[in-house]
Amino acid sequence: MAEPLLRMNNIHKAFGATKALSGVNLEVYPGQVHILAGENGAGKSTLMKVLTGVHPADEGKILFLGRPFYASHPKEALQNGIAMIYQEFNLALHLPVHANVFLGHEKSGHGVIQFQHQRDATREIFRRLDSDVDPNALVSRLGVAQRQLVEIARALSVDAKLIIMDEPTAALSDKETQKLFEVIRALQQQDVGIIYISHYLEEFGEIGDMISVLRDGELVSCVPMSDVTPDLIIQQMVGRKIEDLYPKHEHVLGDVVFTVEDLKSPNGTVQASLEVCSKEIVGVAGLVGAGRTEMLRALFGLDPAEMKLLQVLGVMVLPPSPRRLMRCGVGLLSEDRAGEGLAQGLSIAANMTLSIPEKISRFGFLSFSRQRELADSLIKKVGIKASSSAQRINQLSGGNQQKVALARLLGADAKVLLLDEPTRGIDVGSKAEIYKLVTALAGEGKGIVMVSSYLPELFGMCDSLYVMARGRLSRKYRIDEIDADGVMALATGIAADASVTPSVRG
Repeated sequence: MAEPLLRMNNIHKAFGATKALSGVNLEVYPGQVHILAGENGAGKSTLMKVLTGVHPADEGKILFLGRPFYASHPKEALQNGIAMIYQEFNLALHLPVHANVFLGHEKSGHGVIQFQHQRDATREIFRRLDSDVDPNALVSRLGVAQRQLVEIARALSVDAKLIIMDEPTAALSDKETQKLFEVIRALQQQDVGIIYISHYLEEFGEIGDMISVLRDGELVSCVPMSDVTPDLIIQQMVGRKIEDLYPKHEHVLGDVVFTVEDLKSPNGTVQASLEVCSKEIVGVAGLVGAGRTEMLRALFGLDPAEMKLLQVLGVMVLPPSPRRLMRCGVGLLSEDRAGEGLAQGLSIAANMTLSIPEKISRFGFLSFSRQRELADSLIKKVGIKASSSAQRINQLSGGNQQKVALARLLGADAKVLLLDEPTRGIDVGSKAEIYKLVTALAGEGKGIVMVSSYLPELFGMCDSLYVMARGRLSRKYRIDEIDADGVMALATGIAADASVTPSVRG
């Protein structure tokens, strides 16, 4: 077996009386994608900061390429072949791609930067990545996915042997994520090692070879990805069984609050009928690309669709529009939290009240005191961890950002909540808090539609379940009359019905 690229042995780090790392070991081999998993505060970032020279270790040894390694600064780590790509990119937006790739180690001759040499070298790096990014393009004009490729190209420009990726898909679409995975596989073929930090459990099996789980600064496990399941990973991350994450919600369902009959998109790709009661959490399962997000967007009036009936709390809402539906008490939580759900540069208070100016105005003018008072009450209700309502959204964790998005719906007095992947991309501890909040909202009488790609979440949270396959929504199942095999049979189209008896479901 090849020697490891990296070996971190018995790493300890404390900040005052707080132990951030306690005897952590980590090995990464050439061409290997090593997943580093754990809740926020588990020690992942601290371990990587020790490796890249941000913090010195209090105790322990690091070997890189078979030799003792110590970096006093991230730049020194990069010069020695270890690159870290942060969630917030470190790029000069006003410079072209090639200048960013070689920033700090420009191609020069006789004291003059050789721009053509840089362009050619940059083009060759992108060829290795099977990418067509233009070396002459200004970085400010690139999308998030292309900017990420520039960061990867910068790492390869110094012949990095180990690349650390921190939440690399957090701001990417599904298509962009798959392109990134292709790039990672190309890097593996070149014997580059990857440390991959993410909260997206569904990605682990697709891209990872090994997984190390940290909890409270200690290494809980280090095993091949083929030896673990998402449930086991979560259990290792939080220290308790997956079932314990889902609150009990035993309540009698109320009257029907949301009814849709014969929804059809213009091209016929989405067809659905759906019903939700007060105090009910209705799940929508399905494979990626099945049309679940498209259905929610059509229900909320964001995309055109025909329907025989759309009724909210007994009121007919046809044709639907976001404004009409919001006035009737329907709220949509988008799966694209950063792009559609929240204004990242604005405060918590501003985000919570964007859609309800009438509640925070006085004589036609914005009342900051009313805005602050409403925001503070919502922060308390949903349990947001923030310094104040004036804190900017982009300074919050993913879990707290999601709570802000939910709070905005509550501020608008939504009685029916359409939640699209509400726990996607947030750590397990925050997931548990979102589960508790959603369950409490159902208990208050709200009707909730919950789209999720994670079946244990749907079975743990929902009273009933629909399954979407190729744009067609199944009939409604009580949660005790369908199991995971039945969901997959419906989602893949190999069965038209998937009823089981409660005893079979177990």
